[in-house]
Amino acid sequence: MTLQTISRADICVAAVSDAFKGSGEVLAHAVGIVPAIGVRLAKATHTPELALSDGEAFMMAEAPPLLKTAAAGGTPEAWVPFRSIFDIVASGRRHSMMGASQIDRHGNQNISSIGDWRQPKRQLIGVRGAPGNTVNHRVDYWVAKHSARIFVDRVDVASGVGNDRATGTAGRFHDLGVIVTNLAVFGYDDAGLVKVDSIHPGVTPEELQEATGFPIDATDAPLTREPTPDELKIIAAEDPKGLRHREVPEP
Repeated sequence: MTLQTISRADICVAAVSDAFKGSGEVLAHAVGIVPAIGVRLAKATHTPELALSDGEAFMMAEAPPLLKTAAAGGTPEAWVPFRSIFDIVASGRRHSMMGASQIDRHGNQNISSIGDWRQPKRQLIGVRGAPGNTVNHRVDYWVAKHSARIFVDRVDVASGVGNDRATGTAGRFHDLGVIVTNLAVFGYDDAGLVKVDSIHPGVTPEELQEATGFPIDATDAPLTREPTPDELKIIAAEDPKGLRHREVPEP
């Protein structure tokens, strides 16, 4: 299968799927089109014990159509009202891939506001569940449009706890995994700093550095793997309308 028949969005979906490999029997929480397809791919292939939610109040044995709830189809297997989610989070039985308006070199994430928090230039959605997620269970991030405005030297507000802040009680269950973007996949080095794990086919190290607001080294980074033919069939079946291509257009 050549690169010409595999889209950048498909490569991102496979990278998301790989992030959930080995997660076990936990609730998969995914924010975004590509992450939603990625967790479905993970459940259909290497990690069938993943628990999926319809986004409202049901655990699903078979997921409903993309962006739909159990009312639109699928096979509900358990009722999990919103109040129960807090128990799942606190017990660590969850694996989340969240979005980010800013991420810094330590993995701190901001979804709250841009600028001085006392008088922000732009108000966003608030810290929401990011602090609790990042101190209780595995957290990855998805960034559909990688840019130096998102990858910054220091976040304006630390919504999600980064590696430099995860000390004492906050660090006991702190587990930052990977950052998947439309350009690359990142992990963290032994010092807790963001590093390049792989670079997507067609992206140059220079392009990646220009889009990142702090120094990175992608010189010897391997290419992000392409999905297999079987995985591509699953991806297409889960996203027949091609919504992933709207979230990650071809460069």
